[in-house]
Amino acid sequence: MQIKSVFILAIESSCDDTAAAVLQNDKVLSNVVANQVIHQQYGGVIPELASRAHQQNIVPVIDVALKKAGVKKEQLNAIAFTQGPGLMGSLLVGSSFAKSLAMSLQIPLIAVNHMHAHILAHYIDEEGYDKPTFPFLALTISGGHTQIVKVNAFFDLEIIGETTDDAVGEAFDKSAKILGLPYPGGPLIDKYAQLGNPKAFSFTKPKIPNLDFSFSGLKTQILYFIQKKVAENPSFIDENLNDICASIQNIIIEILMDKLKSAVVATGINSIAIGGGVSANSGIRKTLKEAEAKYGWKTFVPKFEYTTDNAAMIGIVGYQKYLSEHFETQNVISKARIEF
Repeated sequence: MQIKSVFILAIESSCDDTAAAVLQNDKVLSNVVANQVIHQQYGGVIPELASRAHQQNIVPVIDVALKKAGVKKEQLNAIAFTQGPGLMGSLLVGSSFAKSLAMSLQIPLIAVNHMHAHILAHYIDEEGYDKPTFPFLALTISGGHTQIVKVNAFFDLEIIGETTDDAVGEAFDKSAKILGLPYPGGPLIDKYAQLGNPKAFSFTKPKIPNLDFSFSGLKTQILYFIQKKVAENPSFIDENLNDICASIQNIIIEILMDKLKSAVVATGINSIAIGGGVSANSGIRKTLKEAEAKYGWKTFVPKFEYTTDNAAMIGIVGYQKYLSEHFETQNVISKARIEF
């Protein structure tokens, strides 16, 4: 299907951010995100509150996205939405709106796998950012997922390594909670880590076979370490916060890099791309870029706004699916868990 300009409206509502974007082919015209601050007081996302906030936010967010893009809804060629994985109540808000709008405009409806979108966000046409060529390895790291994916084509993706328990984002957030930092704590660990000594405190790396990950043991190790040190010195965290954060971030990066190096050896692929919310971490981005010179890899780090949950990444998958006429009927259902 060769059309000069394809306008895609994309909707993302998998967790606690309501997002909408408008793409013209693979170019982002607008990318709007409404964050939900209400969860901060609870130390984590409350699913029922998230779905209610999506209901309040979705109309104004889409309205702003269309206006920023300078596109009228009558110009749209298709609506793309996040089908899963995610919180069921949140997903239903986005899918219901997408279905209704697509039906009213009589245009195609496109369902998108959220994790595919994190990987394929690299194919957004963005000045100064290269697009990986197939095949490549993708490290998808977020609050809910930690995966190494072999990407052979846009819709030929194979998970070759994944977490056996907790995701890396949870390891960051739970460690922050142990340190008494507010939610979401991952970005704060990154902030303080930049001021600390990554070798100040040592933690043991879990021995997990093949290319899989595990972070539950590391979280427990950090908890016991902090409890022991605070028992000896009640001011330990305040006096050593930067070094603690730097040491925690360092061990997590080492775990990720060890598995990536093994994946490169196992597959013979040395082109590496990262995606997912945790790929916003400055230490991970820096280490991956250093790997280009150290190991001879070609690395791809996405633009910051395309790392955390956003609708532009849903839109780029929607565009590729539009080209292959991979559309859905009104019977398509949201899925909290979805086959990769």
